[in-house]
Amino acid sequence: MNTLEEWTAAVCADLGLDPARVDITIVLDLARDVAHGVARPAAPLTAYLLGVAVGQGTTLPDAAGRISALAASWPAHDQPGERLPDYYGCRHRPAGEERSHVRRSRGADTGRAKGGQ
Repeated sequence: MNTLEEWTAAVCADLGLDPARVDITIVLDLARDVAHGVARPAAPLTAYLLGVAVGQGTTLPDAAGRISALAASWPAHDQPGERLPDYYGCRHRPAGEERSHVRRSRGADTGRAKGGQ
């Protein structure tokens, strides 16, 4: 099992979701289409909206297909330095807690105990 599959299984377990209902490929393909066709920050928001639509009864393939088509028809943005809305910088973390700028590389210690440690 790779890191993405482990993460998906852990999130599903924590939220009480059936991991068999998760189609990682559809979600990642959609995120790619939106990130490249609309804007990178639109990808996680769109993934959330996809989940809302599926939660309200739209099938995953139908919702993802409709969103991908919308992204494909979205006008090209000619402003690579386009300013994001002021609220984009908001994060759900306690006041005073800074966001870490350290990126973990593959295989880096994730803080989880390994081998019963």
